[in-house]
Amino acid sequence: MSEPLKPAAIGVVGAGGWGTALAQALARAGASAGEREGAGEQREVLLWARESELATRINATRRNDLYLPGAELEPAIRATSDLAELASLPVLLAVVPAQFLASVIGQLPASGRDLVLCAKGIEASSGRLMAQVAEEAAPGSRLAVLSGPTFAHEVAAGLPTAVTLACSGGEAQWQRLSPLIASPAFRPYYSDDVIGAEVGGAIKNVLAIACGVADGLGLGQNARAALIARGYAEMLRFGLARGARGDTLSGLCGLGDLVLTCSSTSSRNFSLGLALGQGQSAEEALAGKNSVAEGAATAPILAELARRDGIDMPIVEAVCRLLEGKAPAADVVSRILARPLRAEQEPAA
Repeated sequence: MSEPLKPAAIGVVGAGGWGTALAQALARAGASAGEREGAGEQREVLLWARESELATRINATRRNDLYLPGAELEPAIRATSDLAELASLPVLLAVVPAQFLASVIGQLPASGRDLVLCAKGIEASSGRLMAQVAEEAAPGSRLAVLSGPTFAHEVAAGLPTAVTLACSGGEAQWQRLSPLIASPAFRPYYSDDVIGAEVGGAIKNVLAIACGVADGLGLGQNARAALIARGYAEMLRFGLARGARGDTLSGLCGLGDLVLTCSSTSSRNFSLGLALGQGQSAEEALAGKNSVAEGAATAPILAELARRDGIDMPIVEAVCRLLEGKAPAADVVSRILARPLRAEQEPAA
């Protein structure tokens, strides 16, 4: 870039595939804003990587071949392994895996910053959603959740994408954040339903494993469609019991994300299920992977919470049995198919 960069106002905590793709989107949003305003300078986007070697390689090559191979990164992105560099920024996107969110953002000083949570999961040790984790680990932060149907490689390539941006601070927070995030190809939609955005993102990962299993067993597209529809019913039951709104779960961060991740091997969770359906154990399927299949950690705690609250989630329970190696995939599917017949919309007993 020939023009000097303005100091960063926004950073991304986590340089995995999704974090790197979001840094791309933010850099493009900054370029779009600069063009609209006629500014001669673009703001830097800081990308935090846990490994110093990775940060060095990203800055030297303009690529993150470890987690997002093939994508040439925008010049406005600068990687760092020093989390303290991001501590003073007014807006941070937290994109570390759900099970590590508390330990990473807990290293940042307390601040009134906007903290946008982008991990999709439930903390296995506590059963808390990410906003609950962040409230304790990053006190004083103004929380938002970014979630929706997104594959990192498509976002990095600048292909059209729409997401939900759920703001705990309502429209005032939306007015601050949306100009920093939005670009012609990356479109956030406003919501104030933080719980709904989190529930949709967490549960769809587990359901994607189930759909991958069905593909691995060669059960066909009818079975996949049935799993998506019945899985959405489970998502809705759990979400409504937690205070989520039905319209949120029927939108981008619920049904939209579910349809995408249940239909493609680009989904890490779907690919895990595919391997389980083809006869691999969970340990074998997860071994040697750079990226995290969040659904594997979410499924057991989700099933535990559902049982505790009396919420019927048979597909989630089936995924748990597969991950625990309690039965072959074909037997687990047969057990689901043998459930008593009932009205589609009948409340579960």
